[in-house]
Amino acid sequence: MKVLVLGAGAVGGYFGARLAEKGVDVTFLVRERRREQLKQRGLRVQSVHGDIHLEQPQLIVSGEKAGPFDVILLSNKAYHLDDSIESIEPYVGGNTVILPLLNGIAHMERLWDTFGRDRVLGGLCFIETTLNPEGDVVQTSQTHDMVFGEWEGGGSERVEALKQAFAGTKASIRASADVQRDMWQKYLFITTLSGITTLMNSSVGPIRDAVYGLELTRQLAEESAAVMRKLGAPIDEDVEDKQMDTFMKQGYRMKASMLRDMEKGLPVEADHLQGFLIQKADQLGIAVPMLKVVYNNLKVYELKREAAK
Repeated sequence: MKVLVLGAGAVGGYFGARLAEKGVDVTFLVRERRREQLKQRGLRVQSVHGDIHLEQPQLIVSGEKAGPFDVILLSNKAYHLDDSIESIEPYVGGNTVILPLLNGIAHMERLWDTFGRDRVLGGLCFIETTLNPEGDVVQTSQTHDMVFGEWEGGGSERVEALKQAFAGTKASIRASADVQRDMWQKYLFITTLSGITTLMNSSVGPIRDAVYGLELTRQLAEESAAVMRKLGAPIDEDVEDKQMDTFMKQGYRMKASMLRDMEKGLPVEADHLQGFLIQKADQLGIAVPMLKVVYNNLKVYELKREAAK
């Protein structure tokens, strides 16, 4: 099975390296600058689950001839979605399956419109990774999960083929018979986690310890879940309780990737995550004051970032 991973950043670099470590035929589609960095240094992963060093990873730059590929793994940020779609189009063949690991849900419509619903699987991941100044992937928590499945649920031959190809990888990769539910519930968790950590400019631990930290976190989760239910999302009845249980289990220093991006002065996915839910809430007449506070904080960051350029 030939796999194309779009990018070799914190998420794509990690899962792509794990697949290549296992022996899967993996190619990374990267920008020219990243290719030169990886040619000189190789793709290095520092992980609590064991380090990896791919001395000569297979690399292509957009426009170079390659493929078609059996699977294209999308791990880009949502604000790069249009560019990502343009980059992968030349490598999509008659039987190519596209597996997105983006946060949120809004990207699915865009992918369906471009490639057709039959080509796009549902997918998500749970992982805490970043790139260090040398361009190495640093993975620091026990969680390194990737989940995929047919959007309409159930199983299929192609999902089974992926399951078999990825079996034995030193990461938790599994097929789901209800990936819509998994994606919506991950969306709820990441909206809450990214929202509260960026609003408080803090890792999880101090937020839990502060006087109103858990109350505000719960309010954010409840507002987001209320919008999702009105949209018909297949989330659990007690999802807020489960989300708070998960929040309590996070490491003291755990930060959402959005906060790490802010600390580096990078763009954030405010519109794709919190903004999407606020737009739907306004259309549905649902009050989401906490969600709007979170979103406004992110938009202030974006304005200050733009002004500093």
